[in-house]
Amino acid sequence: MATVHVEIVSPEQVLYSGEAEIVVCRTPEGEVAFLPGHVPFLGMLGVAQVWAREPDGTDVYAAVHRGFVEVSNDRVSILSDVAELPDQIDLVRAETARDAAEEALRDTPDDPELKAALARAELRIQVARGPART
Repeated sequence: MATVHVEIVSPEQVLYSGEAEIVVCRTPEGEVAFLPGHVPFLGMLGVAQVWAREPDGTDVYAAVHRGFVEVSNDRVSILSDVAELPDQIDLVRAETARDAAEEALRDTPDDPELKAALARAELRIQVARGPART
């Protein structure tokens, strides 16, 4: 089966580099799936999981906290200021951050920074626990 080469990159490191049959990520317009032969594409990423299916059927997940996706010549590059694989996420710390953000939002429910902190914590929890595709 045909594949695309995938790289998930943060400023500190290349988190993942490999071949995939499909890559799915979320842009402001919604989820986008990239298959071999996809037309060139450049888009922004939100706070969401990225997943790729390797040729052996293994799914690779990452928590991506904003960034860009570029697709060209069967290469998918995910560039993010912060990206984490499941084994890099401290689940207890993420749950503590979620609880603190939820508590603070009770007092100031319209605070955009608190909403963003809650979204990041919930994403980390989802990816660390083994996310399910929707």
